[in-house]
Amino acid sequence: MSALELLRAPARQSSALTETAHRPWPLPHGSWIMGQSWEDLLFAHWRVDAEAVRALVPPELSVDEHDGSAWLGITPFDLTGFRLRGTLPLPIVSSFPEINVRTYVTAEGKPGIWFFSLDTSSLLAVEAARRAYRLPYFHARIELDRDEDRIHYSSARREALRPFVFGATYQPVGMAFEPEPGTLEHFLTERYCLYAADESGLYGAQIHHPPWRILPADVSIDLNTMPPDGLEHEGEPLCHLAERQDVLIWPLEEIPCK
Repeated sequence: MSALELLRAPARQSSALTETAHRPWPLPHGSWIMGQSWEDLLFAHWRVDAEAVRALVPPELSVDEHDGSAWLGITPFDLTGFRLRGTLPLPIVSSFPEINVRTYVTAEGKPGIWFFSLDTSSLLAVEAARRAYRLPYFHARIELDRDEDRIHYSSARREALRPFVFGATYQPVGMAFEPEPGTLEHFLTERYCLYAADESGLYGAQIHHPPWRILPADVSIDLNTMPPDGLEHEGEPLCHLAERQDVLIWPLEEIPCK
């Protein structure tokens, strides 16, 4: 990200608050604490068995299904403009590639995301996110190269007990669109909270961003061992690409267990 883009990022992120009608519930009380932008984000999704997902997420969470299946998502992207509220993004440390492995769950009536893993090349982000958000972040070697509108992405987790690697080439095709409520694309993308857990309990953090605008994507996956053990994914993935999303994130809060 250029120096000029770094300066523009805070305004873009904060302006997300002017668009809220698409949210499934009102903005959370209190102040957001973190802004970031996600660029060239690939959504690659596979159908997976809901019972297999059930065994891998906390019992307090219900597993969301669409078209009779739970879904596994792998989302590589370039995180840019990372900053705390009231600060500007800093060169170098505010931008880094990341890849997430996720599924879809609900707690307290709020559909959200459960992350099986989050890999990034920023060791600082790994340590900070593990402490502040109790998320399973891992340090990885990641390369993201752009050749006009084609993206080459490769990731390999460092010091893992087994290989966690991903390699793909992808580019947008077709026209951008906003997923309509009720569609599979809407189910997979329009999520406004994340969930996490540790030995102390279950937690949630709310997020906000404008409605997703996504494009169909032409994707060639060379290697993918990112899914967690015990979760089989088969067939060709459903793939979409988002050119940029500006995001605000609220603090992590404990969810009382009933």
